[in-house]
Amino acid sequence: MEIGSLKGKALPPPCLLPQNTAPPLRPRINFSQLSHADHTLTRIQTSGIIACLRANTAELAMEAARAALSGGITVLEIVRSTPGVFEVGTVLNIEDARKAVGAGAKFLMSPAIVKDVIDMDGFQNGEVLYIPGAMTPTEILSAHDSGAKIVKVYPVSVLGGVQYISALKKPFPHISMVASQGITIDSVGEYIANGASSVVLSDAIFDKEAMAQNNFIVIRQLAHFATLQASQVLEM
Repeated sequence: MEIGSLKGKALPPPCLLPQNTAPPLRPRINFSQLSHADHTLTRIQTSGIIACLRANTAELAMEAARAALSGGITVLEIVRSTPGVFEVGTVLNIEDARKAVGAGAKFLMSPAIVKDVIDMDGFQNGEVLYIPGAMTPTEILSAHDSGAKIVKVYPVSVLGGVQYISALKKPFPHISMVASQGITIDSVGEYIANGASSVVLSDAIFDKEAMAQNNFIVIRQLAHFATLQASQVLEM
C-alpha cells in the first residue's frame, strides 16, 4: 500500500534501536489506586509521546487532533495560541492555569518553572498534573523538590539532545523527564531508551505543510509512525 507524502517527501519509516541500547524498565500499574495526577502521569509514561498541537483555527485544530488520535496518539497538548480552545501547554501564570483546570484540563505544561502554579491546590492535592519546563540540572532538581512529578527538559535539542537526557539521568534517575523541542520521529526510540519518560512532538506530527493543506491523512500516518517508534521501546 502506498503511503501519503508531501511534494515527494516520503514519510519516515520506523527504525530499530541499536542492539546495545537497553530501554528503561516499566512496571505494571494498578490504575484504580492512582490519584488523577498519577493516572495522567502514567498515561504519559506508557504512551511515550505527547503530541503538541497549534493551529490557526479551532476547526483545523479539531480535525488535526482527530487525525492524530486515529493514528494512535493518546496524549495531546494544545497550546495557548490556538483559537477557540483552551490550552494545556504554554501555561505562563496562575490565571492561565486556573482557566485550564476549570475547563477540564488533565495536565498543564510550561516552558519554565512557574512556582505559583506548582503551589496551586489542584496540583498539591493530586487532581491535575503540572509539567514545568527546566533546562539545567539545578532547575530540574528545583522543580522536582517543589513537587513536580515530571519535568520537561527544554529546549532539549539545543542542549545536546539524546546525550543530554542520558547525562541528566545519571544523577537524577528518580526524576521523570519529558524531552521537548526539535525532536524527530526517528529519534523517539533513542530518547526513551536513554531515560526520557516521554517526548513532545509538534511539527514532527502536525507537519506545517500538511496543516496548511488540510492533509489529515499525512498527519494520521505521521502519528502512527511516531507511536510505532515509541512502542518498539516500551514493549521490549
